Amino acid sequence: MFVHQILKHAKLSVFPLITFSAIIFLIHADSIIYNDSLHSAAGTEAPKKLPSHNHITKEGIRSTLVHIPLRSIQEKDETDSRNQNALVAPFNATEEERIAWFREQLHNFKILKSNNLTRQFHARVLGFFSQECEAQFFMTWISPASLFGGRELLSVESVFKNHPKACIIILSRTLDTRHGYRILKPLLDHGFKVQPIAPDLPFLFKRTPAEAWFHELKKGRKDPGEIPLSQNLSNLIRLAVLYKYGGVYIDADFIVLKPLTGLRNSIGAQSMNLDSKHWTRLNNAVLIFDRRHPLLHRFISEFSSTFDGNKWGHNGPYLVSRVIKRLGKRHDFNFTILPPMAFYPVDWNKISGLFTKPETLEESRWVEAKLLQLRGKTYGIHLWNKHSNRLRIQEGSVIGRLVSDYCVICNHKYSS
Repeated sequence: MFVHQILKHAKLSVFPLITFSAIIFLIHADSIIYNDSLHSAAGTEAPKKLPSHNHITKEGIRSTLVHIPLRSIQEKDETDSRNQNALVAPFNATEEERIAWFREQLHNFKILKSNNLTRQFHARVLGFFSQECEAQFFMTWISPASLFGGRELLSVESVFKNHPKACIIILSRTLDTRHGYRILKPLLDHGFKVQPIAPDLPFLFKRTPAEAWFHELKKGRKDPGEIPLSQNLSNLIRLAVLYKYGGVYIDADFIVLKPLTGLRNSIGAQSMNLDSKHWTRLNNAVLIFDRRHPLLHRFISEFSSTFDGNKWGHNGPYLVSRVIKRLGKRHDFNFTILPPMAFYPVDWNKISGLFTKPETLEESRWVEAKLLQLRGKTYGIHLWNKHSNRLRIQEGSVIGRLVSDYCVICNHKYSS
């Protein structure tokens, strides 16, 4: 009887021990698989770097990079899709009411604050670009990782289709997680160099004209406006990261159609006057600039001094337009304004036509003519996701044809 009670007690004690051991093993195994995948992705052959941009010198700090992980081990997004809409100021509120609301919500705007991961930002960027990249690309993603879908992956793939040995950094806290790594894993498994890195905004804006503005924003002394602050922060982040590192910035709804490595210090016109052939509006969805370019400094200064969170585009496309318009024809800045056909061959109010399959012979001829035009004169096409994200990419449409031509994995659902 005594022995039976001992055995019964032993069984009860051993079961939780076995369960606990199994959990520890699974966690350890997941860590091993995850780290092995990272090492295999980082071990790809490094191409020669092109001298098209003034890249930061990395000598003197490389020895300190070996202990800093290029990838994050965060488990979850810091921005949950459920509270994403909660970070938008109340509609029709007064300036005083918005500022009061913003102060109450500051603790939820985690992107404004540094943490142990973001403080490694600069070292991680330099470590990633030390692979001798064909070109340096940047994207921003402030939305939840779950919203980074087929359309966005197509944008990344189109870069690698035209620049197989490029390096892409996606500035994002939400993608710099295990979830984000799983989303990008198909590209990493093919040997492409893409890395989400959580940006450190205090570092990015330090010693730039945005530093004082950002300090006041973090103190809750700025009106965030009715437009989502994340949208305006993306406008500033792209300027700051190019100013500090140089390279190519593209929006996540842009399909690259031909190599951009031949371009330098370039910005695209969205529209132009057909009579005078002079641009009427520029856009910041694609920016190609050397590090420390003075025009970027002007853009950042304009953002800080004229920030208005209530007017769509005021801190983005309209900002670059008014800065360059103010410069006039006589200036000592070295940059090129490309015609609309370069990056914006179709305006936002006509983009839906590129998603529709042809139903007649005449429409089929139009599709072929449009594709011929795009492949000849266009570096890439902006999809204007704000206006097209609910459109289904129909088979045989212009965009449908481009998807099949410019993807490298080609097994995603791009229509969603």
